[in-house]
Order: sequence, then structure tokens, then C-alpha cells
Amino acid sequence: MSNLGPMGGPRRITTPTPPSGETIGRYATYSEAQRAVDFLSDEHFPVQNVTIVGTGLQMVERVTGRLTYGRAAGAGAASGAWFGLLIGLMLSVFGPGGSGALLTGILVGAGFGMLFGVISYALTGGRRDFTSSSQIVAGEYTVLCLPQMAGQAREVLSRLPNGLGRDGGGSPSGQAPWGAPDPTQRPWGPPPGGTQPSMPPPRPGSGPADQPPPPPSFEKAPESEPVHDLSGPTYAEKMEEARRQRRAAEAQAREDQQREDRERSER
Repeated sequence: MSNLGPMGGPRRITTPTPPSGETIGRYATYSEAQRAVDFLSDEHFPVQNVTIVGTGLQMVERVTGRLTYGRAAGAGAASGAWFGLLIGLMLSVFGPGGSGALLTGILVGAGFGMLFGVISYALTGGRRDFTSSSQIVAGEYTVLCLPQMAGQAREVLSRLPNGLGRDGGGSPSGQAPWGAPDPTQRPWGPPPGGTQPSMPPPRPGSGPADQPPPPPSFEKAPESEPVHDLSGPTYAEKMEEARRQRRAAEAQAREDQQREDRERSER
């Protein structure tokens, strides 16, 4: 697969659009989907009508090892050596340095790269002491094709070795193409023609007792207003009664205390 345009330059990035077409194959890995498209191309099928869609995307980060000062210094030295090789090569070709400039550029670049690698690792404070590689992985890969050429694509994929194009091709019977509305589904409303289905006429001689009961009504019955009992005491009366009881309790407590004091004084 290539991202180059017809003239070999980078292809212009456009606004992403949803995929469309009929399913001609479903595969568990990208390599199988790529092999199916390669087989279509080898059979001279116009693969510009084919689209690979990955569903169930996941970001997978695979840990490759433990990161230490030594590994950080080695990785920095390697990247710096490549940069130094480029500078030294330019100096040896366009300058009077010769091969000595090439070797000097490699050594200086490796030294600076090692220093930068150790400093960068020290600045992390030990929060990421491992190396890893990340990639986006899909749970399933679907190969789509334009509806007018889907049948021919399925016929070509049926000849794919190892049966990779036989079990995954085609939409189930009656299933709408990818991205298209399902023609079997009808929006909620009256049937085609704009009229509601009429009830069958009553039988001759049937009276009101023979008629079916009316449909239940789903209207909410009005709620009756709550009836307040006005015969009981009011809030002010209740508060006044509570204050009287509290004062009576305090007076009784004072009398008890005075009686105890008199008894102790008489003794």
C-alpha cells in the first residue's frame, strides 16, 4: 500500500469520509486483508474500487525492555552517531577534511547524543523506566467494494488459496450494503398508500354486547386535591403547648432541688 499520488508525490489529504460499499470479505488480521487485495490486483481487478476498513480499534503498547542509564546512553550515542556521520560526510566531500572529518563527525555526534540521552533519562525522574513501541490494531478488517463490482470481486476472491476469500465474502441475504440504509426497515407511521388499515365490518345481527370492548384509555386520571384536616391544633397552638410543658418541667425541677436543699440543711 502506498500513500503516493499518481505522479509520485505525496497524496493530498482530504476530509475523512465514511466508507461505502458491499462487504466482500472479513479477516481477523490486516495481513489477510492485504493478501486478499493483492490477489485482486494480481487478477487485474480494478482495486481502486476496494476499501479496507478496520473495526474495533485499539491502541497497543508493547513493552520491549527495561530502560537504564546504560541503555539510554547507548540509544543516544547511536542516534547521535548517525547525525554525526551525515555532518562528517558533508565536510569530507565539500571541505578539505577528508576521511578525518568523517571520523570526527561520528565521534562528536555519538558523544553529544550520549550526553543528551543520559540527561533526558535523568529528567524523567524514574517515571518511565521501560522502552516500548505503540501501534493501532483493529479487531476485524472488512474489505468493501462498490456494489456494481462486488459480485465480480467475490468471484475472484473465491479462487484465493487457503480459502481466505470463501468464508468471509458477501453480505448476508437481505442485509443492506455498508453505509447504506436498510431497505427492509420502514419508518414508523402508516403503511404505504397513506391510509390506516380499516376494522372489519360487524356481523349482521350483532348487537352492542357482541362488539369488542373499547381500547383502554391511557389518559392519566386527574388527581384529587389533598384534604387538610382543619380540626386539629394549629402550629402556634402546638408551640405554645410545648413551651408550657417545658416551663412546668423547669418549675418542678426547681421545687425538687429546693426540697433536697432543705432536707440537707435540716440534717
